[in-house]
Amino acid sequence: MKNVTLVLSDGTTFCGKSFGYEAPVAGEVVFNTAMMGYPESLTDPSYAGQLLVLTYPLVGNYGVPAFTMDAQGLPLFMESDRIYVSGLIVNDYSSFYNHWNAVESLSDWLKREKTPGVTGIDTRELTKVLRSHGVMMGRLVFDDDEREVQEIDYASINFVDQVSCKKIIRYNEGAGKKVVLLDCGAKANIIRCLIQRGVEVVRVPWDYDYTKLSFDGLFLSNGPGDPNLCSAAVDILRKQMSESNKPICGICMGNQLLSKAAGATIYKLKYGHRGHNQPVRMKDTNRCFVTSQNHGYAVDAKTLGQDWEELFVNMNDGSNEGIRHKEKPWFSCQFHPEACSGPVDTEFIFDKFIETLK
Repeated sequence: MKNVTLVLSDGTTFCGKSFGYEAPVAGEVVFNTAMMGYPESLTDPSYAGQLLVLTYPLVGNYGVPAFTMDAQGLPLFMESDRIYVSGLIVNDYSSFYNHWNAVESLSDWLKREKTPGVTGIDTRELTKVLRSHGVMMGRLVFDDDEREVQEIDYASINFVDQVSCKKIIRYNEGAGKKVVLLDCGAKANIIRCLIQRGVEVVRVPWDYDYTKLSFDGLFLSNGPGDPNLCSAAVDILRKQMSESNKPICGICMGNQLLSKAAGATIYKLKYGHRGHNQPVRMKDTNRCFVTSQNHGYAVDAKTLGQDWEELFVNMNDGSNEGIRHKEKPWFSCQFHPEACSGPVDTEFIFDKFIETLK
């Protein structure tokens, strides 16, 4: 196992050992507090361009499942067709794994998909640095590798354009109602949750003008990076909202795009929300939910148009977790109701959306 150093943009360094693909890489360093679910996290397109730190110390002990597809062509145990994180940083990698569904080790998977992995890092201290300073750029540098890698300007890159589908893809054709899914980096389980509710899904690229299509409802997916770089998607959404009252639902970046179309502004969180344990309260009620989240930007609810209101709020920091129109069937959530590996407390969001389809 080769020596590898994580170099943060403020000069802080952390030394560890390589257990993945051995090549220098740069990205935005973020942390996730979930205790499980690394196959799903690594294949989540929302992590594009990021070096992912897992705070749970032991990683790799249940291996990696087979990359198999269901009848609709969706991966059964992953969230997309490949690993999207730029690199993985853990405290203690377990080279021995045991699980009924595992076919290979995490190390072998990372090497096969050319993704660096680092173990032996004090992830507790690293997380404290990120919480204090805020997320920052970082580089993984191998001691015996003379190749240099430059820091990337994460905020200036339209990662949505990189991860979105390039053509229209249809699922569950011929089913009941037809839902257009705006793919900003859609997780497979979002599509699966819609299919399970008996609708046809038409997946379109992030900047596709779907207003010319015939459909019953619009669903806005999650995605990576800064939503302020997705002005084309917002312009098309505003066009749709001005021409039709058809139901609209958004998840994660979908919440931010809908909010921007509603006149709100977006700001970057100090260190984001990434994990399976974010507490959220439904506004004007005592209903609280434990949610899965993965985002670094948030909606400034004070800037919403007068026809809109908050739907959910984060109980840790008071940030926005969803919006809704006061009259029309348009609503969204910042968290992931389709969360896999969980929790699934808020999967009713999909039911509410299906109920609005006419």
